[in-house]
Amino acid sequence: MDKIKVLVVDDEARMRKLVSDFLTKQNYQVLEAEDGEKALDVFFENNDISLIILDVMMPKMDGWTTCKMIREYSQVPIIMLTAKNAENDELQSFDLGVDEFIAKPFSPKILVARVQALLRRSGAEGGEDKVAVGGITIDKMAHEVEVDGKKIDLSFKEFELLTYFVENAGIALSREKILNAVWNYDYFGDARTIDTHVKKLRSKMGEKGDYIKTIWGMGYKFEV
Repeated sequence: MDKIKVLVVDDEARMRKLVSDFLTKQNYQVLEAEDGEKALDVFFENNDISLIILDVMMPKMDGWTTCKMIREYSQVPIIMLTAKNAENDELQSFDLGVDEFIAKPFSPKILVARVQALLRRSGAEGGEDKVAVGGITIDKMAHEVEVDGKKIDLSFKEFELLTYFVENAGIALSREKILNAVWNYDYFGDARTIDTHVKKLRSKMGEKGDYIKTIWGMGYKFEV
């Protein structure tokens, strides 16, 4: 079986080697790029990259620009690495479609755990069955969603969020619980992160977006 490919993008050779060594030990195939322009070249030359680890501050093309360009063509999971930890930087990253945000310095073991969790949820490490409710069909293995028989284009995080809502239909979910479940770690930033994703998700779902009910002062509930 072919190894899962992970693209590591960072202008620091030492950082690329550190991350690469830990991922290689977990049997991933690691591709590297030292800046955003090179990352785009590598990404489009390899059509089977399953995840990207992307630094923000790089020469030629920064991580945000690189992410934006990749998102025009692909919903591949992206983990953003940055020396910054300002709340606005995190919100900007999530708005661009970043799936995880990790501030430097970080534990390589934690990074690997995040990679494994993202790949499991994206279906790269084992697929699951379809889920159907109220005219919405979620194919976890293909990572596709249909609403009334029509496919809708969701980002990776929007897909995860909808799946979590559907699998917990009828249950009132706090923002904290949603963040911990969907983002897969304790997130202490602004709850607007979740509200932004819900707003986009509702919009893409059309009339079915009304299934996602707002519980004022708490969070959300999916109800058909």
